[in-house]
Amino acid sequence: MSPIVDLHAHVIPDQLSPVGKGEGKPGPSIGPGEDAATRLLENGPMRFPAKAVFFSSEARLEALDDHGVDAEVVTPMPPLLDYSLPGDEGLELSRRVNEFVVRLCEADPTRLLGMGMVPLQDVDLATKELAELKAMGLKGVEIASNAGGRSIGDEHFFGFFEEAQRLDLPIFVHALAPTFQERLPRAAGPTFSVMSEIAISAGSVVSGELPSRCPDLRLCFSHGAGGFPLTLPRAHWFWGGTWNEAPPERETDGPSPIEVARKYYYDSLVFDRRALRFLVDMLGHDRLLVGSDFPAMPREQPIAKTLRSMDLPDEVVEDICWHNAFGFLGIAPPR
Repeated sequence: MSPIVDLHAHVIPDQLSPVGKGEGKPGPSIGPGEDAATRLLENGPMRFPAKAVFFSSEARLEALDDHGVDAEVVTPMPPLLDYSLPGDEGLELSRRVNEFVVRLCEADPTRLLGMGMVPLQDVDLATKELAELKAMGLKGVEIASNAGGRSIGDEHFFGFFEEAQRLDLPIFVHALAPTFQERLPRAAGPTFSVMSEIAISAGSVVSGELPSRCPDLRLCFSHGAGGFPLTLPRAHWFWGGTWNEAPPERETDGPSPIEVARKYYYDSLVFDRRALRFLVDMLGHDRLLVGSDFPAMPREQPIAKTLRSMDLPDEVVEDICWHNAFGFLGIAPPR
């Protein structure tokens, strides 16, 4: 059976004091939970109890063994990406979290591969911090799907992405902070709003100038980029006037949206073999990565059960399970 690398997994520090200096906006904090093995992540009205597997390297490695996962790429829990803080406070928050991720991964650097965070609300500070993040030994950076209501494909962020490309740092884009939540019932938050938000983020990249500005940039979108892949056939029709990705019937400007979308990576956290089959067919198996959102969500048991049930060729399963993860990270697999 092929090795498994889980590219979408989260951690939180075991403790975190607020960085905010202004009244009413301290930012995220982490303190004791209901027992010695629990911590409480707080930010405004949010209260998230976190078990030891979020912050203990020993518990984390034990979970990897229990779940049959060979390695995982760990990123900060999304609520830590608080872009409402001023830039200097966001920078302090990022550095504290990044230092924790480095320490956690030191327990077994071949199985725990860390990505850090930056204060994207201040794009100049975020851009400068990329070099520091890389010098710490982190493998890449996690960002939210928008910052202050600006989708990441906005030209405001071009300098940040150009620096990430120069430093050869991959970027994991996590769905966060939908700007249209009021248009949906409250119960839609974990589903429709999150999946629509990441779709808008991916669409802002693929339909904009970023792909031509940064042709070697490695991006991965969480949750299979939500509904975005299903929009690509329509985008292809408006680009070239044909169905089923047939060659264009008119003059076109640049590559097709589908071709551009296939430059990037997408995790496989779509919960259904039919959705996963569509991603394989539309985006290509070489663009997909195993992701679980663990431990915020339980892993499928056994890990990648659905993927392995689809009668895909062995080499395709191996690519999705682990080869593509190291291609995205830009590093050689450990022995």
